[in-house]
Amino acid sequence: MIRLLALWMGLFSVAGAQSYIASRENAPSPDREFRAAWVACVYNIDWPSRKGLSGGAQQAELRRILDKMASLRMNAIIFQVRPQADAVYRSRIEPWSPWLTGTMGRDPGYDPLAYCIQQAHARNIEVHAWFNPFRAVPHKDHRVSSRHVSRTHPSIIRNFKVHKWMDPASSFTRQRALDVIMDVVRRYDVDGVHIDDYFYPYPSVVGGRATPDFPDGKSPSQRRGYVNSFVRSMYSRVKGAKPWVRIGISPFGIWKPGVPRGTTAHINAYEHLAADSRKWLVSGWCDYLSPQLYWRIQGPQSYTLLLNWWRGQGRRPVWPGIATSRIKSSEDPGRPASEIVSQVKLSRTIGKNYAGHVHWSAKALMQNRGGVTSALAKSIYTGPALVPPMPWASKSEPPAPGASATKARSGTLVRWSRVPTASKYVLQARYGSRWETMAVTHGGRLDFTLSGSPRAVAVSAVDRYGTTSRPTVLVRK
Repeated sequence: MIRLLALWMGLFSVAGAQSYIASRENAPSPDREFRAAWVACVYNIDWPSRKGLSGGAQQAELRRILDKMASLRMNAIIFQVRPQADAVYRSRIEPWSPWLTGTMGRDPGYDPLAYCIQQAHARNIEVHAWFNPFRAVPHKDHRVSSRHVSRTHPSIIRNFKVHKWMDPASSFTRQRALDVIMDVVRRYDVDGVHIDDYFYPYPSVVGGRATPDFPDGKSPSQRRGYVNSFVRSMYSRVKGAKPWVRIGISPFGIWKPGVPRGTTAHINAYEHLAADSRKWLVSGWCDYLSPQLYWRIQGPQSYTLLLNWWRGQGRRPVWPGIATSRIKSSEDPGRPASEIVSQVKLSRTIGKNYAGHVHWSAKALMQNRGGVTSALAKSIYTGPALVPPMPWASKSEPPAPGASATKARSGTLVRWSRVPTASKYVLQARYGSRWETMAVTHGGRLDFTLSGSPRAVAVSAVDRYGTTSRPTVLVRK
């Protein structure tokens, strides 16, 4: 034990072994921004590219997505794990998703969520598990297994347009969704739980009226009550089990038509979808809100106007969903990549809460649609960034790590000690007068080689809430 302690102390304090010495210089707060992309499995939008691929081919495709995210210095993916009352992970509650093998209930031979977490964390990327709480089947003609909820509990299924929907008014529906979410939270090392805009299904709107009406005999106010109850319970239960797991919600981008003034919308999410998303934000029933602000900066659904309004509601972060997939698309003909670059820049300047945004979706980034990925790499994601903290969830701070820095053949080798409460470490360097964030590493890694000889380096520990320790600062002799 004494010999091991001596070796450890030697790593950090033996005179003459270091090129850098401890300093009282203060490093600035590291760069922080939530940089994420949705990875959708339904209809094989993002992953896997088609049904029926071998497990090895699916894993290779997922690694390519994560490699691209890492090369862009993004720090999170929102990974769809429950597209339609099914599972993209090993579940005892619901059957395997058909978007993996082509047949609902067929085992793909590995656990995609577990694999995703392992591979993402190795690349310093968070995984937020994305659930559709109430959708049963996106199309009534899709085949389902004998274990699917539409066959085991047909009384709670409502047919609506081409969909099959689990009735949110049913206590079974809401409890089933909560049970599924908590099963994942307890068994997997997810960094977040995410639900999107599908509470009640989107109707057709004719003359301002939704047609057909959802076949439950309930009023819009009653429906909002069911959805509010679910959202509040979800937040409470997840936080009760793992308080560091972030809760994110991605509602339709306009709370109500005409709000803010000048905004138009055919869909009334408040009335038609039973989504009182402003209430969830104001009440603190989520850790971040990602309203789907898929429109351009200029227009009757102005991205800028809407983001300004959303960030004025409540105190929790608003990280807008931006439609990177609409570049040069039939949905928005002529949209250039510069529109997305401008929207990311605006997301950094509007409002007071921590910066962040989410790309819809990973596929557009993988395709470098319209040159957007190249543009983001060149001028937007120029350095790594930490996911912002959650000061409302934790007031404690991890201890500072011990650190050493020595000249190496390939640059400057920085090492640091393990901090028990840390899940990540952030490395900063000052080559002249300006500090820069150089790396964010997952908790298993305790060293990093910097190019050249910075004038100073700083290492901070980061806990699961995103809170950083006091930096340990070293300056060149």
